[in-house]
Amino acid sequence: MDTTCFRFMQDKSIRRYCAFLSGHIFVLLTAAVLFCCCMTDSAKTMLLSHDEAVASSLIEQGVSENIIAKALTATDTVRSHKGFALLQKMGIRPALETQFLPHLHDFQKHAIFSALAVVLPICLLLLGGSLLFFHHRENVYRRASTIIEHYINGLHTERLPQTSEGALYQLFSSVDRLATMLQAQNETEQKAKIFLRNTISDISHQLKTPLAALSMYQEIMENEYDTPAVIQKFAAKTGLALKRMEQLIQSMLKITRLDTGNVVFEKKICSLSELISDAVSELTTRAVAENKTIMLDGSDTDLLSCDAAWTSEAISSIVKNALDHMHANGTVRITWEISPFTGIIRISDNGSGIAPEDIHHIFKRFYRSSQSSDTPGIGLGLPLAKSIIEGQGGTISLQSTLHVGTTFTLLLPV
Repeated sequence: MDTTCFRFMQDKSIRRYCAFLSGHIFVLLTAAVLFCCCMTDSAKTMLLSHDEAVASSLIEQGVSENIIAKALTATDTVRSHKGFALLQKMGIRPALETQFLPHLHDFQKHAIFSALAVVLPICLLLLGGSLLFFHHRENVYRRASTIIEHYINGLHTERLPQTSEGALYQLFSSVDRLATMLQAQNETEQKAKIFLRNTISDISHQLKTPLAALSMYQEIMENEYDTPAVIQKFAAKTGLALKRMEQLIQSMLKITRLDTGNVVFEKKICSLSELISDAVSELTTRAVAENKTIMLDGSDTDLLSCDAAWTSEAISSIVKNALDHMHANGTVRITWEISPFTGIIRISDNGSGIAPEDIHHIFKRFYRSSQSSDTPGIGLGLPLAKSIIEGQGGTISLQSTLHVGTTFTLLLPV
């Protein structure tokens, strides 16, 4: 038998109601059997009373006892048509109203009163129990309707009743899960809107300064068009401002792609030494020009599973930040090693270091400490590096001593 037909029995309230109905049906059947037995006894008493009255009347009229006994014990098989004709003559026939047969009339009244006395209380209890069950169900439906209305209006503080089993409560559970998903989606959308608003605000704020500078440079060059030295000077400044804007926009686009999950890291096994060499290759020329040194120290055989392009971008951003905050003759030292579970990359410098009050803010976007106001940079390199490393399941930390140097530690899962 298909058990799915009886899944509604998982509901505790329905099981109770069915038990209630079964109990009343059992009581009703028992009462019916007892009623039949009782009516049989009553019919027997009525017939005996009738036979007794007939026998007494016949004896008083001198009829022989043998004849009376024979008459009272006669069956249909010995019935004569004369007896039927006599009863017809007396007016006793099947169509005769019951009220004209005293014994049968009394029996009928007794049977009706007895049946009502037994069946009526059972029916009233059955009706009352059914009304109570449906009243409880109506309250459950009304409460569920109110909570679902709250869900529609964006209120998720309440939950649909799930205190029992059964199809109804499974439906409530599904609606609750749907409401939770909608709430999470709504929160995600709100966070996305806030993120977009903050990103646009950051970009507009950061572009405001170089745009104002470009406008000023353009105005100066228009007014000094006949002075080649001035034109050359402010053309160079215009180039620097445009380069800064390009770096800002590129960095913001990269961070935004990382934050919104639009970047899929393609991890492959690669050589750590080659990865780090590629990361600093473009910065080596700058280091030489600024009389600074970039040193690499690690095994050429160490391998790591990572997205080489993005990891190289992170290392390059940290090294560039170190070069920005070092004086001439400074050194950036990059070391690496592989542990059983982690690839470790350390980037150390002997630059100006980071003040203790700035360490906890160093990975915030556009954050620049008061001690680095005279250094280049837009404050996006370290946040970008952090997003790249953490996006691959790794961590990034730092230790720094003011005026001594800083060490960044990158941990990537092997």
